[in-house]
Amino acid sequence: MYWFILGIAVITEICWALSLKWAASAASWQISAIPIILSFVNMGLLALAMRGLPAGTAYAVWTGLGAVGVIIGGVILFGDKVGTVQALFMGLTVIGVVGTKLFAQS
Repeated sequence: MYWFILGIAVITEICWALSLKWAASAASWQISAIPIILSFVNMGLLALAMRGLPAGTAYAVWTGLGAVGVIIGGVILFGDKVGTVQALFMGLTVIGVVGTKLFAQS
């Protein structure tokens, strides 16, 4: 259950970070409020996941997958460029997250 909540927190983290770039290009206060709302939801989900997972494990998975997700989202939504070496390190990040999950105590 806590891993599922953490997965939702990762998705929310990705949406939050991408919404920052979107809100920066928009001129309305309603769009600017979206990253603020997502920030509260994001932190709440991470805190909830940490009730049943070690803090270091939850945070490592959250930040690692969040970073990779934001890079991929930036490529898809904003045309950001990713080089071969950067893609390699993204893969290493995912491997590290999988290892963290496989060998987690909870």
